[in-house]
Amino acid sequence: MIELPSTPSFSLAGKKVLVAGASSGIGLACATALAEAGGDVVLAARREEKLAEAVSTMTAKGWKASFLQLDVADVLEVQVSIDRHGPFDVLVNSAGLARHTPAIETSPEDFDAVMNVNLRGAYFVTQCVARGLMAAGKPGSLINMSSQMAHVGGIDRAVYCASKFAVEGFTKAMALEFGPKQIRVNTICPTFIRTPLTEVTFDNPERVRWIEEKIKLGRTGTVEDIMGAVLYLASDASSLVTGTSLLVDGGWTAD
Repeated sequence: MIELPSTPSFSLAGKKVLVAGASSGIGLACATALAEAGGDVVLAARREEKLAEAVSTMTAKGWKASFLQLDVADVLEVQVSIDRHGPFDVLVNSAGLARHTPAIETSPEDFDAVMNVNLRGAYFVTQCVARGLMAAGKPGSLINMSSQMAHVGGIDRAVYCASKFAVEGFTKAMALEFGPKQIRVNTICPTFIRTPLTEVTFDNPERVRWIEEKIKLGRTGTVEDIMGAVLYLASDASSLVTGTSLLVDGGWTAD
């Protein structure tokens, strides 16, 4: 009788999870997927009311969830909060900011605002969670929400692209450093996803046509398209995956 292999577990039972930027959109969808899979999920963001509402809905389903008010751009606050509430077995860095303008019109204020959240914030949240895991002698999975725009250029998106290309860079470097400690670091790179924050883009029919022409599958994304990807990277099903990008872009970057 042939011996068949066993499918690795997608369960997150017994895992403590931090999702930054979890009050809405992709971050909330990630928190939902990981809580449904059995994780003890801490939702973090600036909007306490939205977090409390999400946690109440999750716990009503019997899932393990709590919230933490956190501004990822405040590095000292990040360090104190993660040290106090960790260690976390899984991190999803989903806090993000976009201010799209022609590159020639970018202001220093917009540049700094985007970089403080997308790059500086993501870097130090990842660093702090990794430090906690190392101190506890635990493995872990750290996931940075990047973008297809970390692999291509985009009109009016020079600053956003710069921030996400940088996220890809530090993710790879950290994966090399943390690998011997069995701490994995990866990114998820979505295409245009319909969320409350992206409705301005989707309200423009000309822009929607352009997006759908670029996406080879012919449709824009929904937050549900990200949920399977984050569960895969968070779980033992991806135990040999580190230092890479999981593109959920409908084929945008395949050209």
